[in-house]
Amino acid sequence: MNLPNKLTMFRIILIPFFLICLYMENPTARIAALVLFCIASLTDCLDGYIARKYNLVTNFGKFLDPLADKLLICSILIEMVGLRWVPAWVVIIIIIRELAVTGLRAIAADKGIVMAADRFGKSKTVMQIIALVPLIVHYPFFGIPLGLLGAILLYVALILTIFSGVNYFILFYRDWRLSLSANPS
Repeated sequence: MNLPNKLTMFRIILIPFFLICLYMENPTARIAALVLFCIASLTDCLDGYIARKYNLVTNFGKFLDPLADKLLICSILIEMVGLRWVPAWVVIIIIIRELAVTGLRAIAADKGIVMAADRFGKSKTVMQIIALVPLIVHYPFFGIPLGLLGAILLYVALILTIFSGVNYFILFYRDWRLSLSANPS
């Protein structure tokens, strides 16, 4: 297992520790949760950078990296529903999009179509991460209600999530039609 894949595995291993800290109802635990989340988010950037720079991209990494992102984001959002910090319907839409795009990528791969993450999908992930930071802390900071700020940012992330999901389906349909016309048999 190469370094980028180890970093991705590390991100997955951090999830239960993060969730335990998030569940505790005190500012110190929330700061610990925030630190763990930031470390996990940085490993996401770092593993991709190292994999591309040193030509360490593997099929295992292509599968595991987006899975680790989905596990991290979805587990946090599900716990936040339990804490009543975010509406369940928002999390349901985000999870449905993640599952639908994952399924679509599997179908595309079966048809020989590569569906790499595009700029909208990457923007969606970045916005979800940005929205989760104030939601994790949740306590007012210098008079700013971080829970409210995070909720507003999460709605922006939701819009990007829906848009990027629709975009993946449009791209798949276009690529599938092109592959049919190239191979009419």
